Amino acid sequence: MKFRALLLSAAVPAAVPHVALAAESVPPAPARPAPAPQAGFLQAGSTADPEIVVSANVLGLRADETATPVITLSGEELVHRRQATLGDTLAGQPGINFDNFGGGASRPVIRGQTAPRVQALSDGASVHDASAISPDHAVTTEPLLLRGIEVLRGPAALLYGGSAIGGAINLLDEKVPTSIPDGGIAGTVEGRFGTADDERSLVGGITIGGQGLALRVEGVHRSSNDYRVPKGFGERHVDGSYNDTSTFTVGGSWVGSGGYLGVAYTRQRSEYGLPGHNHDYEGCHPHGSSLHCGGHGHDDEDHDHDHDHEHEEVPFVKLRSERFDIRSEYEDPLPGFEKVRFRLSFTDYEHDEIEHDEVATTFKNKAHELRFELAHKPIGPLRGAFGVQHSESRFSAVGEEAFLPKSDTRSTALFLMETLTAGPVRFELAARQEWQRIETTLNREVSHKPFSISGAAIWDIGGDYSLALSLARSQRAPNVQELYARGIHLATNTYELGTATLGKETGKSIDLTFRKTKGATTFTIGAYHQDFDDYIFANTLDQFEDFRLIRYTAADATFTGIDGEVRHDFGDFGVSLFGDYVRAKFKDGLGNLPRIPAGRLGARADGQWGPLSADVEYYHVFEQDRIAAFETRTQGYDMLNATLAYKMELGPKADAELFVRATNLTNELAYNHASFIKNASPLRGRNFVFGLRTSF
Repeated sequence: MKFRALLLSAAVPAAVPHVALAAESVPPAPARPAPAPQAGFLQAGSTADPEIVVSANVLGLRADETATPVITLSGEELVHRRQATLGDTLAGQPGINFDNFGGGASRPVIRGQTAPRVQALSDGASVHDASAISPDHAVTTEPLLLRGIEVLRGPAALLYGGSAIGGAINLLDEKVPTSIPDGGIAGTVEGRFGTADDERSLVGGITIGGQGLALRVEGVHRSSNDYRVPKGFGERHVDGSYNDTSTFTVGGSWVGSGGYLGVAYTRQRSEYGLPGHNHDYEGCHPHGSSLHCGGHGHDDEDHDHDHDHEHEEVPFVKLRSERFDIRSEYEDPLPGFEKVRFRLSFTDYEHDEIEHDEVATTFKNKAHELRFELAHKPIGPLRGAFGVQHSESRFSAVGEEAFLPKSDTRSTALFLMETLTAGPVRFELAARQEWQRIETTLNREVSHKPFSISGAAIWDIGGDYSLALSLARSQRAPNVQELYARGIHLATNTYELGTATLGKETGKSIDLTFRKTKGATTFTIGAYHQDFDDYIFANTLDQFEDFRLIRYTAADATFTGIDGEVRHDFGDFGVSLFGDYVRAKFKDGLGNLPRIPAGRLGARADGQWGPLSADVEYYHVFEQDRIAAFETRTQGYDMLNATLAYKMELGPKADAELFVRATNLTNELAYNHASFIKNASPLRGRNFVFGLRTSF
């Protein structure tokens, strides 16, 4: 039978806006073919076919039955949009931005929020790396190996805990086979070349199987130079924006009539530069709430920092990650239960920050996580699921920029979700209780017990239209950085101070989603408001030139916004309008939150004519002038992208696709307001990615 391992969780929260990007996967076994995709060449934001079963829902609901609005992309579209980092890959989707840090690291920003409130997951299990600590730390995933990405826009704490209070991103891969390929063998090979950074990438994966056993081997090798930017920047390249990465995975599964049990090992090695790294401020230190740098206070106007860095060597990160995944899923495992799902992962992560050929700082994270979900059969009108999740993480930073103490973090959670249908309205209720404990080498330990609960209703208004309302109260416990940070952090040009007395932050949210899923015109429009009590943020106390003194503190804040897309199909081609906007500010007149992306508005046209497909998209990013203290305005810009692809049949089960993906065709000089180093690392200039992909 075909088991796609696309399920996010047994506890899917109601009415959380959701984006799903699905790439090509191994062909299904004949015993249970996958649902046929919607006709036509679907683009970003296209409304999902209402007849397709939503893979993110363990209860097997169709797209028009879920309280979670679903947006899908075809497999080819994800292939075209995939880039070296997760943030770059997702950038441009409604409600999703990114905080780029050169070419080696970028984290997704969902509705104005990023890590530690947006959690990256590997098929439902946390990605344990160091990306939540700093934007210059890469998310340890390989987009070129993903067959799908699922993004929950809005509070997802009920699924994955407080680290997903702003959203979650589930990375769907093929490392653990979930079915026997048709004919006993299936695979893909892809080569790519990019012009803006001289990217050279080779991707390959093969699955073989028979007699209930399946084996998967896959890998990527990528090499890219510093990327080019428009002339207005002053330099032709962004120094330190190169990225060289190699990833290798081997996995195997036993596949039976009711499910599978499999294991996989993944090794990643990466080296990438750190743009904007500045050693002018190494001598800076705090005196109370003021900065003193180089023996001078920040008010010393005569202090000269005009140094020549033209030939200074750019620091770089050398990353090593090893991970074991054990996954299992079975239907009808016990009397009274529909499905059981199990995830167990072990991660050994380490990266060195190297300057002048010497290791300056080493970050390590050794972690394991277990997640168990069980869906019960209907009890009268009720359907639902429950589960348990436990994780342990041992984190350390050693060296010149060791601004965090060694720490052990343990977290355990129980969660439950139930759904009930009454006529045209379906109701959902979910709850999650967590227990988190942090111990550090400072002889300090702290415990928190976040509790989250949500309720939702989706109203079927005559078949074509639906209206979903979701209410949630989600809590997040502070992490070790927010509690105990103390020291200089040159990557972001900050001196960080934690506050050991911080308590839980609580977000109360309301989401309203209106959608039409049938007919030539379809749309999904979501409006939301999230009200935080004791929102934890990095408060800038003082600034000297580009260097800031920050202290993690708590204040009440709100996030209010709207995002969505409207699409009309004309037969062979379709046209879409899309956009997003978020307004984030502190209460009681304390001003705006920092690094909030500006609003966007755009249009897209796409079509397919036999083996030829094409799309073109344009969007405008508005000026961000609602800025926080010590921030500067960011000018708006226009972005024009296009794709052209041609697909060739090579045999009964084999095909090939030749494509070119063009971004920033007008070569616009663009700065990203969400980036910590926006002025040192503008977005790429005009870029063409040429690719050839074969599947068999």
